[in-house]
Amino acid sequence: MRESEVEGGLKSVATALDLLDCFITDEELGVSEVARRLGVAKSTAHRLLTTLASRGIIEQSPSTGRYRLGLHLFELGHLALTRVDLRRESKTLLEELREVSGWTVHLSVRQGADTLFLERLPTLRGMQAMAEYRRRWPLHATSSGKAICAFDPEAALARETAGFPAFTVHTINSQAKFRAALVEVRRRGYATSSDELMYGLASVAAPVLGPQGVARAAVSITGSVQELHAKGDRQARLVVAASQKLARMLQRKAAPIS
Repeated sequence: MRESEVEGGLKSVATALDLLDCFITDEELGVSEVARRLGVAKSTAHRLLTTLASRGIIEQSPSTGRYRLGLHLFELGHLALTRVDLRRESKTLLEELREVSGWTVHLSVRQGADTLFLERLPTLRGMQAMAEYRRRWPLHATSSGKAICAFDPEAALARETAGFPAFTVHTINSQAKFRAALVEVRRRGYATSSDELMYGLASVAAPVLGPQGVARAAVSITGSVQELHAKGDRQARLVVAASQKLARMLQRKAAPIS
């Protein structure tokens, strides 16, 4: 096979993946909108959409004629989650943390310049505080992201390079504020977020450190700002203890059997 054909094939796959990313922010998209975002002809966008629809990766709404993510993609995503060792190993510990804290619990990792939530164990108060739930948020805007960045220089650099989009007036919006926040996280051993991602939402997170002291993940709990002010110290101790316990569990599992 000629190199141009290989490159062409890879480019078409990359374009299809870019198409799926378009649905991160929009529930439904039409052919013209997809073509504009991808910078391709409408005929190309239509072929991509119909091909993915034929495999259930996306689907066409019968009422609007526009396209949305399909259930087969949900199946694949669920399988990917169930096969993540970190999520499996932490499940019991996270359930215990939810029980003792009374807050919604998250397990997250870094993906590029963002926080990716692998697990969410909700409580009613946590659901009420978090008006919009998404699995991915910029690292600087979440307590989990700050906890990871404080103990992972590559993560911090990725976020600085990507910039600091604001979600409220309290969101970190500059390199100087970001670096100062990470210094404070390292001093305390945990991170907090209050009105930074959403008004009324608060969270506390601690890093799950690997053997070299680099964050592998973060454990966090989410509630209201009022609850954080009233119970912040206690909640921080619970999260730090849980993250340290998870780190020890993971290190024991990785240790060679003598």
